[in-house]
Amino acid sequence: MTTSLKAVTHAQNIRYDKAAEALYIIDQSLLPNEEKELRLRTAGEMVEAIQKLRVRGAPAIGICAAYCLYVLARTIEEPDPAAFQARLREYSAQLCASRPTAVNLSWALGEMEKTAAAHLSDPRPVLLEALYQKAVDIHQDDIAKCRAISEHGLSLLKEGDGVLTHCNAGPLATSRYGTAQGPFFLAAERGMNIRVFADETRPLLQGARLTSYELHRAGVDVTLICDNMASMVMKNGWVQACFVGCDRIAANGDTANKIGTSGVAVLAKHYGIPVYVLGPTSTIDMDCPDGAHIPIELRDPEEIKTLWYEKPMVLPGVKCYNPSFDVTDHSLISGIVTEKGICRAPYTESLAALFH
Repeated sequence: MTTSLKAVTHAQNIRYDKAAEALYIIDQSLLPNEEKELRLRTAGEMVEAIQKLRVRGAPAIGICAAYCLYVLARTIEEPDPAAFQARLREYSAQLCASRPTAVNLSWALGEMEKTAAAHLSDPRPVLLEALYQKAVDIHQDDIAKCRAISEHGLSLLKEGDGVLTHCNAGPLATSRYGTAQGPFFLAAERGMNIRVFADETRPLLQGARLTSYELHRAGVDVTLICDNMASMVMKNGWVQACFVGCDRIAANGDTANKIGTSGVAVLAKHYGIPVYVLGPTSTIDMDCPDGAHIPIELRDPEEIKTLWYEKPMVLPGVKCYNPSFDVTDHSLISGIVTEKGICRAPYTESLAALFH
C-alpha cells in the first residue's frame, strides 16, 4: 500500500546567499503578524538578534552562529594567522555569551574554531571556504537529524492521539521539520491525524506566536491553550503524550527547556501521561553531570511587565523574576528522542551509549 504524501510548508528561518555573501534570518520577534527577513552584518547585530530572540531555538542558534562566525571571519584583515585566530576567537566568545543555556551555540562555535585552526596555514580564501563549508555542513546535518528525530518521535504516536507541546521546537527553532514538532509535520505529510495542544508559553508567547503559526500553516489540527490550562486538557483525557524540545540535556537525563516545561512534566506525571524530550545529540552535554549544573538565563523583567500591553500591568516598583528556562528532572521523562533513537532510563547509560 502506497502512502500518499501531502505538501507541507516549512519556514526557512536561516538563509545564506553565497552569491551575495549575505546572511538572512526570519525576524521571529515580528511573527505571526509580519514575515520579514533581517540581514546580519556585524557582531553587534548578530548578538542582538540572538539576545532579542530574532533567531531562537537551540539548534537554530547554533546554525546561525556558525554562519555568523563565517561572515565575521571575512571581515578580519590581519594577515598574520595567529592574529586572525585570536580575532576569530574574540568574535566567537561574543556570540557564545549572548545566550548561556543552549549548548548548541557553544558546540557550533567550537566546530567552527576547530575548522579555522585546521586551515590556519592555508591561503585566506581556502580558510574562508572551509569555514563556509563547515557552516553548511552544520546546517545540513541538523536537517538530517530533525528528519530522523521526527521519524522516531512519530513512532510513539498513533492515529487520533492528542499531544501537548510547550514553547516552539519546529522549523523556526531548528531546521526543516524541527524536533518536538517534527512528528506533527511528518504526520501531516502522511495524512495521519494528530491533535496538538500548544501552550501559549509565557511570557514571550512562543507557543502562541510561533508554534500555532507553523502548525496551522501546515494544516495540523492545533488548539492554542494558556499555560495554566494544561491540567484541564490532561484531566479531560485529550492528551496522550507530551512532546517538548530542549536546550541542554545533562548526562543524567535532566533537561533544560523553556520555562514552564517542568510544570508540564509534573502535571503529566500526575495524570499518567508520558513526557518525551526531543533533540539532537548536539544538545546533550556529557560534561554536565545534572540539571543543577545547567546555567539558567535570567531575562529582562520588562518582558513580564510591559512587553505585550499598551499600559504597564504592574506598578513600577514590583519586583519580577524572569528565568528563560527551567530544568525537568530525568525521573519525569519517559524517553529522550534523538536522531540515533529513543533513549530510556537509566539515562546515564543510554545517553553515554550514543557516543560510543
